[in-house]
Amino acid sequence: MTADYKVHGDVAVITLNNPPVNGLGLATRLAFAAGLNQANADAAVKAIVITGAGKAFSGGADIKEFGSPKAVQEPNLLSLILACENSSKPVVAAIHSVCMGGGLELSLGCHYRIAAPGCSVALPEVKLGLIPGAGGTQRLPRVLGVEVALNMIVSGEPIKSEMLAMLPGQKLFDKMAASTETLMDEAFALAREKADQRPLPLVRNLPCKHPLGDAYFQFARNMVKGMSKNFPAPAKCVDAVEAATKQKFDAGMVTERETFMALMLTPESKALRHIFVADRAASKIPDVPADTAQRVIKSVAVIGAGTMGGGISMNFLNAGIPVKILEMKQEALDKGIGIMRKNYESQVKKGKLKQDKYEQRMALLSTTLSYDDLKDADMVIEAVFEEMGVKEKVFKELDRVMKPGAILASNTSTLDVNKIASFTARPQDVVGLHFFSPANVMKLLEVVRGEKTAKDVMATVMAVGKKIKKTSVVSGVCDGFIGNRMVEQYGRQGGFLLDEGCTPAQVDKAIEKFGFAMGPFRMGDLAGNDIGWAIRKRRSVERADMKYSKTADLLCEKGRFGQKVGMGWYDYLAGKRDAVPNAEVVTMIEDYRASKGIKPRKVSDEEIVQRLVFALVNEGARILEEGIASKASDIDMVYLMGYGFPIYRGGPMNYADQVGLFNVVQSMKKFAQNPLDDAKFWEPAPLLAKLAAEGKTFN
Repeated sequence: MTADYKVHGDVAVITLNNPPVNGLGLATRLAFAAGLNQANADAAVKAIVITGAGKAFSGGADIKEFGSPKAVQEPNLLSLILACENSSKPVVAAIHSVCMGGGLELSLGCHYRIAAPGCSVALPEVKLGLIPGAGGTQRLPRVLGVEVALNMIVSGEPIKSEMLAMLPGQKLFDKMAASTETLMDEAFALAREKADQRPLPLVRNLPCKHPLGDAYFQFARNMVKGMSKNFPAPAKCVDAVEAATKQKFDAGMVTERETFMALMLTPESKALRHIFVADRAASKIPDVPADTAQRVIKSVAVIGAGTMGGGISMNFLNAGIPVKILEMKQEALDKGIGIMRKNYESQVKKGKLKQDKYEQRMALLSTTLSYDDLKDADMVIEAVFEEMGVKEKVFKELDRVMKPGAILASNTSTLDVNKIASFTARPQDVVGLHFFSPANVMKLLEVVRGEKTAKDVMATVMAVGKKIKKTSVVSGVCDGFIGNRMVEQYGRQGGFLLDEGCTPAQVDKAIEKFGFAMGPFRMGDLAGNDIGWAIRKRRSVERADMKYSKTADLLCEKGRFGQKVGMGWYDYLAGKRDAVPNAEVVTMIEDYRASKGIKPRKVSDEEIVQRLVFALVNEGARILEEGIASKASDIDMVYLMGYGFPIYRGGPMNYADQVGLFNVVQSMKKFAQNPLDDAKFWEPAPLLAKLAAEGKTFN
């Protein structure tokens, strides 16, 4: 059973018990309905209290059933709420800790509600591309007022129960409990007090109006439209709440349900629901049990006080973990700490960080010029120059000084973590932690698992990633891991498109219109074009068969390395990040075409997008085949959190699923016929070809 039933004197208690957040899955709904029927059939029971076990009243729908037939199988949530309303005995919701989504909607179907302080209350469905589907848009405005309810529904953000209880005229809570500990005793008292009251109050019978009517809802639509580009759900939230003010309750419920079901079918909602599940799945490693013992991480050392080292350090300071930074020269140390201070001071100035918090964080920071001073750290992360010889020196020193059991992590973005581990006598303690720049802002953390990395090390660093508020995705060892290995193919296609007739601005605009944060050429300027140049030089030795456009090399020969020098594919004015097209760069590309006898052609935006995105997909399929990523959704999370892939498209692998893998393969066959492209690359990865032939998907 996933709902417990007990009788305390003349009060029956139904306790939702489906960890971790008492999701309202089918088994829970069946047990709840059975408890409600039992209580109503028992003459000794005068009132009913419903609550949740553990650390939640209810977080709403059970994510394990999301989108499946079980989610709507009877008794569905609407039926449960109706059963509460129709109960012949008063039903009291005893709310605590978390009351969200369907959990809040269930409580609104009860006759009375008592809440503990500190409870997070929300209708977060909009974050999944939906509107509340079990009466939330119809009942919440009746108990909180139209404006407060609409703000909650459109934002999806939680509000503490005590804040809601302070609102004038609110009818959400009949009473606030003194504490979580006293909640049930106070709920019993409220239930007994109301045991004989008739008729029983129903939220559906409360009035719902806004004094400004049409004018207010038009204002709300204008506000939502400006804030929710590419997402249809927020505007539909406004429509549904307006229906609550203009239609009778049952008609409003029909409007809500029809809107909810229509949104379920949109690609945006499918993408957001995919991300919701993928985000939680990313933390699970197939062969590392959830109960694997973790190593204790109470202090961290960082090698290098540069931009990356400083950003990495800030993550741990923000989480209250002491950090010691090592540099070789005092000047470099002072410069790095100065940049960290500026970053924090900027947050203080903008009101995002309180002065005392800033001071607390900096108090956790210490510095050194000696490796020997790192010996007591529980984990060390190197953020030095991306060259194997440099890494070797660092890890030999770390192997010498670090205590047994310390985790030795490399921030390498492309290099072989197994080789780095071989520089030590403890390869089981070595792992890759690839932070993305700026490390104190970007959410992605690629956790690179070496051949000998211990399972408890993996469990520990995944937990640490969560503590420092990163989306951690596990990658196996290969050149570039998941993200950079794929982005190389993306960048190669960008180069071929220049050869064939595009300008950098045309390519960037097309992919940015598709939804990317920035196109390949703006991204190259941001990262530094010299980094790609170094990789291509390495490739010319390691992978002579890898074909590239020569335009990027010509650009670098001109010293146009990107934003850091004020010029790359674009020009950049001092203090600004605006990309200004440069006529000389366009001429350079045209001259290169002419030297190769290439006649430029007009390339459509559709072709640009398909070649860039399907290049990611094909390489992603190879990564899956090789076991570098354990699941397609991990690849999606890497691109959503680290590379600016549009959220509403759900990541490259999810997007390919939406387009249809058969269609993706057909497009790739067409690209393979292009003599200026790389025909060998466009051979579909065996996994992609197999799934397309079988009519299956990646996810």
